[in-house]
Amino acid sequence: MNEPGALLTTRKILCVDDDENILSAYQRQLRREFQIDTALGGEAALETIAQRGPYAVIISDMRMPGMDGVKLLSKVKEAAPDSVRMMLTGNGDLQTAMQAVNEGNIFRFLTKPCPPESLAKALTAGLEQYKLIIAERELLENTLSGSVRVLTEILSIIEPRSFGRAEMLRDLVKLVARQMGLRNSWELEIAAMLSQLGIVTVPTVVLAKARAGRVLSSAEKNMLVRMPEIGRKLLAEIPRLEAVAQIVLYQNKRFDGTGFPADSVAGKDIPLGSRILKILTDLLQIESLETSRFKALHLLRTRVGWYDPELLDKIISCLPPPAEVPAEKPRRTSSIDDLRVGQVLLSDVMTTDGVLILSSGHRISEASLERIRNIAQTSSIREPILAQEA
Repeated sequence: MNEPGALLTTRKILCVDDDENILSAYQRQLRREFQIDTALGGEAALETIAQRGPYAVIISDMRMPGMDGVKLLSKVKEAAPDSVRMMLTGNGDLQTAMQAVNEGNIFRFLTKPCPPESLAKALTAGLEQYKLIIAERELLENTLSGSVRVLTEILSIIEPRSFGRAEMLRDLVKLVARQMGLRNSWELEIAAMLSQLGIVTVPTVVLAKARAGRVLSSAEKNMLVRMPEIGRKLLAEIPRLEAVAQIVLYQNKRFDGTGFPADSVAGKDIPLGSRILKILTDLLQIESLETSRFKALHLLRTRVGWYDPELLDKIISCLPPPAEVPAEKPRRTSSIDDLRVGQVLLSDVMTTDGVLILSSGHRISEASLERIRNIAQTSSIREPILAQEA
């Protein structure tokens, strides 16, 4: 997700035309009311956006040599999706308008000659639309992500082992999403953190049996298999997490269509996020058995039909080769009093009678540190605790 500073609103407007006289007229007519930049043609506009953006509103002429307005605003949609796009042209035929709207998601379509007051009114509306877009982004990235952090923190306390693994999965997802240039990677990161949400409905005795490798009844097996479905139902109740819920539902689905859920969805119809989680979850599971990453990746390649083969190749190319994995940071031997927010646990935190408090891999937060200290006041906690700076 974007850094908070990236959400600062702008009121900059970029006017694009192939006629210098028209661009000069824009400056004269609008500079008192708006912050105006200009670009002579489509290629210059893209360079200006890259060098001086972001822009709240981008208004382009339709008829320009080389790159017309439709092509330009279609590229703007890819490069600067938050910018409000407008078209200004002397050709007011319906076909041009439809093409502009369909290919560039145009906010307004204006025809020449456009009176200065009409243009100013349209630009004002564009600035207001941009504010709404940014406000929605802030809602997602601040309010929603903050709520998710609280939820995952609570879940990590309820089921520390599973959610410690979820944190490792989230970190791997962030690496892969960044390397692959995925959009809406925040959805995939949240899906990784909440992938084990359904486990809160599984009795602890069943989880203990499964982890110990004991024989499970058909009913107990069904509880574990249906965890993604339970997670989807819980997440579907949260606005704006519908796509996350679908990723969680299909996280265990194999590329050939086998696995849960038992429906007809297979191949590329499985959500991309689910296909990514399937690969990375299985990779972490294999590595947890003290298998090297090199051997783990080889094993993934041998599982015919389990994974999207093209996606598997891309993900493997995103991961550091075994020889290039950074050396492990020095381990710290800590007492409870030495633990600090932001450290990562290198060992489980357990009471002396064997109750797991937090699992290895957990990044210590204020809430988890408070939990450790509170438990230490009523029970004995095994020390030393291994932790390191994140």
